[in-house]
Amino acid sequence: MFSRWRKTGCVLWNTRGRLQWTSSTAKLYSSKPAKAPAEHKQIRKLLIANRGEIACRVMRTAKKMGIQTVAVYSEVDKNQLHVNMADEAFHIGPASSQLSYLKMDKILQVAKASGSQAVHPGYGFLSENTEFAELCKDEGIIFVGPPSSAIRDMGIKSTSKLIMSKANVPIIEGYHGENQSDKHLLQEARKIGFPIMIKAVRGGGGKGMRISHTEEEFIDQLNAAKREAMASFGDEVMLIEKYVDRPRHVEVQIFGDQHGNAVHLFERDCSVQRRHQKIIEESPAPGITQETRAQLGEAAVRAAKAVGYVGAGTVEFVMDQNQKFYFMEMNTRLQVEHPVSEMVTNTDLVEWQLLVAQGEKIPCTQDEIPLNGHAFEARIYAENPDNEFMPGAGPLVHLSAPAQDPTIRVETGVRQGDEVSPYYDPMIAKLVVWGPDRERALKKLNYQLGEYAVVGPDSNISFLRRLSANQSFVSGDVHTGFIPQHYEDLFPSQTTAVDHADACRTALAHHLLGASDMPPSRDPFVSCSAFQMNLVSESTLNLKFDGKDVKVSVKEIERGNYTMSVDGGESHSVTGKLEANANGVNYVVGTVDGVTKRVKVVRVNQRSGTEADCLHMFPTDGQEAVKVEILLPAYLTDADSSSGVGQPIAPLTGTIQKVLVAPGDSVGEGQPLVVMLAMKMEHTIRAPRGGVVESVMCSDGDTVKMKALLVKLNDSEAT
Repeated sequence: MFSRWRKTGCVLWNTRGRLQWTSSTAKLYSSKPAKAPAEHKQIRKLLIANRGEIACRVMRTAKKMGIQTVAVYSEVDKNQLHVNMADEAFHIGPASSQLSYLKMDKILQVAKASGSQAVHPGYGFLSENTEFAELCKDEGIIFVGPPSSAIRDMGIKSTSKLIMSKANVPIIEGYHGENQSDKHLLQEARKIGFPIMIKAVRGGGGKGMRISHTEEEFIDQLNAAKREAMASFGDEVMLIEKYVDRPRHVEVQIFGDQHGNAVHLFERDCSVQRRHQKIIEESPAPGITQETRAQLGEAAVRAAKAVGYVGAGTVEFVMDQNQKFYFMEMNTRLQVEHPVSEMVTNTDLVEWQLLVAQGEKIPCTQDEIPLNGHAFEARIYAENPDNEFMPGAGPLVHLSAPAQDPTIRVETGVRQGDEVSPYYDPMIAKLVVWGPDRERALKKLNYQLGEYAVVGPDSNISFLRRLSANQSFVSGDVHTGFIPQHYEDLFPSQTTAVDHADACRTALAHHLLGASDMPPSRDPFVSCSAFQMNLVSESTLNLKFDGKDVKVSVKEIERGNYTMSVDGGESHSVTGKLEANANGVNYVVGTVDGVTKRVKVVRVNQRSGTEADCLHMFPTDGQEAVKVEILLPAYLTDADSSSGVGQPIAPLTGTIQKVLVAPGDSVGEGQPLVVMLAMKMEHTIRAPRGGVVESVMCSDGDTVKMKALLVKLNDSEAT
């Protein structure tokens, strides 16, 4: 798969010779032969019952294997990349996943109509749906995944814990019973002792999960978890268990076949999370001893064999500070983060899935699976980390990614100009890198994140760069509370003054990109448009650097040669030029007082009311990207910008779960007003200021659009 390797059978080589992980415990993990030989079926055409990045990922491997591909798409996805990549594509319904990607009957109709022999569910949607796996089997269609019995047993957390206990896989004790009354669950929580982890029994992906640190907050956290679980899984049954302090999230990639064989592909660390969802993963886990690594792999294989597992799966463990680990759950599907395991073992897990689904054996024995180097995956999301990681949506006005090679992968399902939809997960891409060791892999990750540029919805790229450069992360001191612990470092205050050289380069970029077609920024009462002899052209540019107002005075001495001053300060000598790469991405090479820097720059012309035109500056020297507004003079504004200021609006298109206030209520700043569900996550909309509720613009169950006014507050202060 990757050019740094060559493969002969299941033996992997590079220029240094054979590379494989060895230990006294490494062996082929296989159970007794199956009672009946596995049935071999050829897959000639494959339907991918998913969208976006994972659909594209599966298609690439299928095409490499000579398998035709069939896509399905909702109304809003008709122009998406996965539709264009497929050999055939079928429309299956409106935007709502309940009416499209989760419609089992429609997807099976397409499978039969297209002549597909198999369905690959990807991850999410129907990937862990027992009924869908059984329906595929009933229709004679191969479900590329485990048997429905394994999905069922592992999908109910209380059942899975019982099975794991019998298989001698370590578990955390808790309450997994049928009595689901608030009172009884609270009694059980008291017995276990706080803090308590509350989980939906059918949950996954961090949804329907809450931590209750004290008895006083238990009921509120329980009800929030139930609402989210009902919205995501249609089931609000909960389990509770002891919350491990400073836990690590360590998981093992496993693989089984229809012949009774099972292997593991080592562990991944996915500890750094927000909202109980992963944002950066790595393999192998940092600081894990060889003994612990072997024990993790053996426990994961026991788990797989206990349920007769077939295909790709992940056994997730919570690990304490002494490297003692306990079973958390088993994901009976391909994981989002599977590429890091592929990078360190030189495997293609989707290829393995398709081979095993056709009845073949796992391509390699345990002895032949190497552990080589280190890999990271960073999930690039349309979200605002500075606003509690609020998901975003909207068109990708500009999108440029690092160049790919055998050690750098960009897994994505979108292109420049595509829309990040409010109806689905806001992931833009996964950046995956490999290095000979953790230090070099992490250095590469940080650099390649700097090569990424997204303009449109907010993204988490700058946050990921700060995270990957954090000294505790660099040292491998990771746990699930990493972000709160290092909050001040990861979310630095914006009190630093704007660098004058950066302001000058921005003004230079504004000029070189064609300031002549921008609105005039000179004061009309002092500016003359007539030709004047022997006078230096001078103008003033009003900028806003991430909220900071800056005024740059520009004098053009001669073409390409300027004198600039910032906020009336000292003069700077500025020269520069504009360059464009093969993809049409612009770079400004600007020299300020003898120091030259190259900056990727994207200009966005808003052209709407009072919205300012923007320059998005992406330095190539490790500095963070910055958004700079080109402010219009007051005399050019054509609308009242005060409308709606200080009013609670919907951050995204979504459904109102619960209205918490009524007309006449007095509210304080930060008080919860409305709970809504958007992008599969529950969001609490809080009062942006104190006041009195004049009117409520929504009701429980309403679907509201992004930026819709939810509650109207008057100017009276709350008492």
